[in-house]
Amino acid sequence: MARSIRMLAPLLMALLSLATPSSAQDREALDGFVNCEDANSKATLAGSQCTRLSVPLSYSEPEKGKIELFVRKFPARGNSKGQLWLIAGGPGESGASLYPFLETIREAAPDFDLLIPDHRGTGFSTRLCPNEESPSSVGGSALAGEEWNICFAFLNAEPERTRAFTISNAAHDLNQVMSRLGTGGRRYLYGVSYGTQLVLRMLAIDAPENLDGVILDSLVPLESSSQLDLSHRSAATDGVGRQVLRDCDAKPQCSKYFPEGAERAVRNVLERDDIEAMLGPNPKYRLGALLDFPETRALLPNVLAGLQAGDPAWFEYASRRLARLGSLFESYPQGGSSIPLVSLISRSENNARPDLTAEMVEQESQRYLFASPLPSLLLASGVPIYEPDASFGTSPGKIPSTIVLQGTLDPKTPHSGAQEHIAVLSTAGDIALVSVDGATHFIVMTAPDEFIRSVRAFIEHGTGAARATFASAPGSSEE
Repeated sequence: MARSIRMLAPLLMALLSLATPSSAQDREALDGFVNCEDANSKATLAGSQCTRLSVPLSYSEPEKGKIELFVRKFPARGNSKGQLWLIAGGPGESGASLYPFLETIREAAPDFDLLIPDHRGTGFSTRLCPNEESPSSVGGSALAGEEWNICFAFLNAEPERTRAFTISNAAHDLNQVMSRLGTGGRRYLYGVSYGTQLVLRMLAIDAPENLDGVILDSLVPLESSSQLDLSHRSAATDGVGRQVLRDCDAKPQCSKYFPEGAERAVRNVLERDDIEAMLGPNPKYRLGALLDFPETRALLPNVLAGLQAGDPAWFEYASRRLARLGSLFESYPQGGSSIPLVSLISRSENNARPDLTAEMVEQESQRYLFASPLPSLLLASGVPIYEPDASFGTSPGKIPSTIVLQGTLDPKTPHSGAQEHIAVLSTAGDIALVSVDGATHFIVMTAPDEFIRSVRAFIEHGTGAARATFASAPGSSEE
């Protein structure tokens, strides 16, 4: 596991500068926003305001101490109509993962203040390893070199503290920041991927008052699902990949390159003796990664045709495009995923098979054409995991008006899982599923036009209008 984690280290984004208030005067305004010190460092951050809030490390045992949560606010450009809270995915991602899409969100929700907290354990909020994940450390927010060993030793030396970084405590955090920083106007809540799990956990155990609506982007499967958890991520990835291949077979312009069918072409490519020389280790992971974005997925037939001929040029081009998309998240002050937090929460609450072994992962991968590295990252890592509390697997008894945006070709949070989840949530309130045909994960990024249409209609007129607008839009369908 340690070796697998280290392989991800180069992908983590380094922190550039500390953005939280630092002067004595600013620190006195603990629960009030002040101008962010990094507001002039990047155009996207212009005019942003920052604050920190002190909250319990453990809400069930508040005497155990405190942590701090960081929140960044982007004030409305006109007269504010209210607040739209934006909850990042992860679980290791900070709010900075949403910064590149602020203009899309502003267009969907004009004249709303946008507020983006960093989850506990991420960004400028208190980290699991405060020293090793500090902006001033060797690797910035990413662990580097000996920091891996020091960090994991600290996590084990302080197991009670480590085990307090749970989804439920993070859900209480979300209630705290929304309640303490609320302005009394209209208020909406957006969550993406893991953020949808966190939002729903909050609604189940500690819902804030006066919430006008919820927007769930790429809804996670039910926590009780034993087949759609992270240990089965490769199956979800492979299912989407095979659908893409079937779509290719149905189009003469695509199928002409694969007379035996696109699936056979992938098998032939994977059986080549030189496949790792062309793609690198774990070629199924490399092909699976191309499914994450419509732009790189569209290049898959070219990639396969080239690899059939022993030419990796198209794969190298697609990989560069993938890297450019990933670079959208770079250079933000608190950017970078917390691998310790990913490991802690994923293994504690999103793994239906705690007995998973490397041999099982390898055996299962034999039947896939496309795969994900996530199951391998669920193996024992040395992090002291925790037992989920009684709220695990429960659904909110009541939800505000809610819209779910889901891609039909999402390789991370499957469309079928969203449908099953919504069927359960529908007993708790008004909820609409709108499906984006051919879209992948993270609709605000991968299908921005559809995001704008649906969210704006929802905020202005409710779920019915969003459903109707979305169903009539090109590339969309009503469920």
